[in-house]
Amino acid sequence: MTSSAPEAAPRTFNTIGVVGLGTMGAGIGEVFARNGYRVIGVELNDEGVERGRQHFENSTGRAVKRGKLTEAEQADLLGRITYTTSLKDLTDADFVVEAVVESLETKKKIFAELESIVSPDAILATNTSSLSVTEISTANAHPGRVIGVHFFNPAPVLNLVEIVRTVVTEPDVLADVQALVEKIGKNPVVCGDKAGFIANTLLFGYLNHAVAMFEARYATREDIDAAMRYGCGYPMGPLALLDLIGLDTAYEILETMYRQGRDRLHAPAPILKQMVTAGMLGRKTGRGFYTYEDVDSSVVVPDALTPSADEQAQLRRDIKLVGVVGTGTMATGIVEVFARSGYDVLYVGRSQAKVDGVRAAIEKSLDKAIQRGKLEESARAEILDRLTGTTSLDDLKDVDIAIEAIAEDLQVKTTLFENLDEICKDGAILATTTSSLPIIACAQATGRPQDVIGMHFFNPAPVMKLVEVVSTVSTDEDVAETTRALCAKVDKVAVSCADRAGFIVNALLFPYLNDAVKMLQAHYATADDIDTAMKQGCALPMGPFELLDVVGNDVSLAIQRELYLEFREPGFAPAPLLEHLVTAGYLGRKTQRGFRDYSKR
Repeated sequence: MTSSAPEAAPRTFNTIGVVGLGTMGAGIGEVFARNGYRVIGVELNDEGVERGRQHFENSTGRAVKRGKLTEAEQADLLGRITYTTSLKDLTDADFVVEAVVESLETKKKIFAELESIVSPDAILATNTSSLSVTEISTANAHPGRVIGVHFFNPAPVLNLVEIVRTVVTEPDVLADVQALVEKIGKNPVVCGDKAGFIANTLLFGYLNHAVAMFEARYATREDIDAAMRYGCGYPMGPLALLDLIGLDTAYEILETMYRQGRDRLHAPAPILKQMVTAGMLGRKTGRGFYTYEDVDSSVVVPDALTPSADEQAQLRRDIKLVGVVGTGTMATGIVEVFARSGYDVLYVGRSQAKVDGVRAAIEKSLDKAIQRGKLEESARAEILDRLTGTTSLDDLKDVDIAIEAIAEDLQVKTTLFENLDEICKDGAILATTTSSLPIIACAQATGRPQDVIGMHFFNPAPVMKLVEVVSTVSTDEDVAETTRALCAKVDKVAVSCADRAGFIVNALLFPYLNDAVKMLQAHYATADDIDTAMKQGCALPMGPFELLDVVGNDVSLAIQRELYLEFREPGFAPAPLLEHLVTAGYLGRKTQRGFRDYSKR
């Protein structure tokens, strides 16, 4: 009978070394000092030490002003930090984090020096965001104690830490670092050593795609950013975020990811290199995709690309009576939006029961709004008086705009547009709410393609602010302008784009979701860790797998297939795992099983 060897006791961490006291290094040092650890900060020279000291004092000073720290706590925290210009002073460090410039040679040189300074049990960590941790570890005679700990900026605020294990990282090193990161109040997610790790791999593919969209003049920078903020609830649009990150940093990360993975979607968009070469690096130089008030300012000022006040959309066609075809969730929401904004709405359903269902749903919605104090009781009757339901398409003969919100089936939609063409009066706008089908096909089913446009509302329509206004090659400009002005009248944010698969939001969102599925499929990280990384590292409202299960994996697969068929981009091919889940009937929350099992919750 064999006895198993006793498990090694977890390491005790008392002294933390931080090499590099720039914004990130100082932030990491502050996190450890806040949690009672002794911190030794190392810089190249006295000037670097002084800059680091200022980082600590300014950051903790701001925390005192905001009431997050007392002056006594600040003094204790700063008292736990010592400064040096020599790596040799890290002899007693149990854990050393390197946070210097993203240069492989510089990092390897530091790790080689640390080898003979720290104790054999000390763990050496790099905060690199894009370089190979394995490559850095080759500078050491004992690479098993080298690990990646990728904090996010600002480190004292953001809770995510990506822990990057190499193929030789020792299991006890990984376990001890996970425990340490949890002890300092951060959420660790574990991943393998691949350029970009979790968050940057998914984030920068999406950002690069947005740059390519802007470069192709598919939509303006303002509309691309507004689309993702209002359509997905993202805290910042992709181009504004790139300006914050720094276009040079983004270029380097994308270039590193492309060199390692050869995924064409990570090849930096050509305009990025041009802007970096021109010194347009974003906020830090005062100019990037936007122009800023000053260097390092967050205040955007008008420039040559800024839309002028004269470009405000006007109602070029008179809109008084709005027609809506459909009785589903989206159609009902659109009816409510227009009625609450003062428009008379005529809506058409296939049966009286469905027509009655629309009114009942709107009554319920209005009652909730009154309970929450969002609507005056007196407004309820006025809104309901503006609603007229019918089962006859012929009743749409006098509407000024007819909005179709029926099933996503091209044949069904084109048949409907043939009918609307015959029924609706001359000059009426015919709009489709499709999210993925070609609008030009609907337009060509009519004898008036110039009057056909896309109005892609987001669900739930009464809540979501965004409408993508989609023009075909045949759409008259006065129709597009009237539609944008109409969106403003009903308190929506309109963004303009052309008729191609995905429009703005879905074209940027779904390849990112597909990339997340591929990452899970490759066993690179768990669904929970990927979701955590994107929510806490990128401040997104939902992780990709939470969102996929809400949207529905069948819907997501259909949109991804449309994108692939339209662009023929190999990276847009639906992930096999997504196809398998749909085949198995695991569609997400609506079937109680998707990427997660909801039946037991």
